[in-house]
Amino acid sequence: MNFPLYIAKRYLRSASKNSAINIINRIATIGITVGAMALFVVLSVFSGLREFSLSFSNNFDPDLKITATLGKSFFVTPEQDAQLKKIDGLAASSKIIEERVLFLFNGKEEVTYLKGVDSLFGRVNDVNKIIFNGQWLEPHTTQVVVGYGIAQHLSLGLFDMNNPFEVFVPRPGKGTIETPEEAFNKFKIAPVGIYAVSEELDSKYVFADLVLTQALLEFKLNQISGIECKLKPGADEAAVVSQLQSIFNNKVTVKNRAQLNDSLYKMLNTENVAIYLIFTLVIILILFAFSGSIFMVIIDKQSNLKTLYNLGSEVKDLRRIFLLQGTLVCVLGGLFGLAIGSAIVFLQQQFNLVMITPTLPYPVVFSIQNVVVVFFTITLLGFVASWIASSRVTKKLLE
Repeated sequence: MNFPLYIAKRYLRSASKNSAINIINRIATIGITVGAMALFVVLSVFSGLREFSLSFSNNFDPDLKITATLGKSFFVTPEQDAQLKKIDGLAASSKIIEERVLFLFNGKEEVTYLKGVDSLFGRVNDVNKIIFNGQWLEPHTTQVVVGYGIAQHLSLGLFDMNNPFEVFVPRPGKGTIETPEEAFNKFKIAPVGIYAVSEELDSKYVFADLVLTQALLEFKLNQISGIECKLKPGADEAAVVSQLQSIFNNKVTVKNRAQLNDSLYKMLNTENVAIYLIFTLVIILILFAFSGSIFMVIIDKQSNLKTLYNLGSEVKDLRRIFLLQGTLVCVLGGLFGLAIGSAIVFLQQQFNLVMITPTLPYPVVFSIQNVVVVFFTITLLGFVASWIASSRVTKKLLE
């Protein structure tokens, strides 16, 4: 049997004759357990908030989006269209056009994006999840779907026959402009639906039919500004991106959902790291107290250590006793803390104990990654604290 480990287990189970040392050891152990529990719960809550925040963009953004590397638009040949449909990992693709234009309704103006979509857009994005009122537009019609923020700003209602909803698109070309008709392509459109995702996105788009948008912008039939793609479950994203670049001769930019929301992902990751570091600092402070409790145990067991030293035990083996004892306490405290934290997360998921609003429970997510991070943090810091305390076992102390 490993001699230091055997003694460490004995010291772990046995109580000291000094009641003050026992109390301090119990407080330090409880602190480690509470620290592990708190860190796990906070990380689980943040994972829930992260998932909740991303759910808005996940319902709106595609898995992959193809845009022109140079310019605002590019052309898709029939051969390229056929090759797109043959990609194994691609479940569906939809051609789109996005352009910033002017909308006018009942004397009110709004400059925002007109997004032309084809009939396959509903297969790439679940439009039923974002429709707040009305219905999705029918292909090859003048119907449009408006964001909730735009509808509020324009005081726009659905199926309003008395007040026309008009779109003004700048006409391409050169030369002197003498009349408004020469500057803009003007068209009356019919709002049939209102979508709601988030405050920012609700004020960004007006969805229209792709052919109508091409006519307004004076695009050719195979000219678009992007293609949105949906991947099959388990598809190799890198392989699909490589095939897409090959089809378009590396003249396009392909971005995944994280790259489309680069600033949001960076902000969430930064907040996650900051929260982890703050709570890790709290755990470090707890472990300083724990390191002191180990040193008090060393002083309490000094006579036993002298006996073991006189019997031939080396100083390094005696140090290992308290190194292992402290590490075992941290491992057990971490496991208990994770068990309690997991129970709290499970209860919140099942019974919604804490609510943000009367109808919205505080989101939490149980993640194996968080379990590993917390356990590794507690174990590593506990090992360091135990090593610092055990280093006080010296020949001078034993002689």
